[in-house]
Amino acid sequence: MLTLLQHCGRNLLTIRTVQTVRRRSYSAQMSKSVAVVLSGCGVYDGTEIHEASAVLVHLSRAGAKVNMFAPDVNQMHVINHLKGEESQPARNVLVESARLARGNIKALSQLSVGDHDAIIFPGGFGAAKNLSTWATQGKDSSVNPEVKAVMQAFHREGKPIGLCCISPVLAAKVFPGCEITLGQENDDKYPHTKDTAAVVSQLGCKHVNTSVSQSHVDAENKLVTTCAFMCDAPFHEVFDGIGLMVQDVMKLA
Repeated sequence: MLTLLQHCGRNLLTIRTVQTVRRRSYSAQMSKSVAVVLSGCGVYDGTEIHEASAVLVHLSRAGAKVNMFAPDVNQMHVINHLKGEESQPARNVLVESARLARGNIKALSQLSVGDHDAIIFPGGFGAAKNLSTWATQGKDSSVNPEVKAVMQAFHREGKPIGLCCISPVLAAKVFPGCEITLGQENDDKYPHTKDTAAVVSQLGCKHVNTSVSQSHVDAENKLVTTCAFMCDAPFHEVFDGIGLMVQDVMKLA
């Protein structure tokens, strides 16, 4: 009987130890604060809604505290998403991004790097139109000064930066020689990857071929990228790929 009690006691101690470790691990994740930068609302002139939602769901599951930001500037233009045509009047990136953030969002100028452990940029044409001029100028494009300054600040502090879909081109402009992924260059399921990757290479950066279900980690620069809707993939595959990107960002945070 004494032997049995001792055995049970050791088992109970082991279980409690495991539970304690798990609680500590969960608490450590809970303490992570992640900034998410939006670029409007809607794939053709702002943030890709499903990508933003996927980022937020995966961050929530990871126990992260999320703060959302967007530059307080006008969009490059406004697209009628039903007709695919430009429309009026002009719209503000911060105001439109507030739709995705359920109103809980701040101007990018208010983002404090010291208050965050990581930063993530969902995709959508807004990254190439409102956060930069990539959509119209490609290799010769410029990044919004606030966006550039924030990215450089996180990089300088050794804090990870996550990007998906077209937003990795921001890193290609800000961090010469970095590694990113935009998907597969020679696959019809990735119709825009080959040309975009060619421009990235011209900028002196390395493009790494990955599938939609994968992410790529540039360990030296703490950049984590995934191609998301650069691939004509089902929603769940994009969701899972973004999940891997978020996981890798959290590991580095």
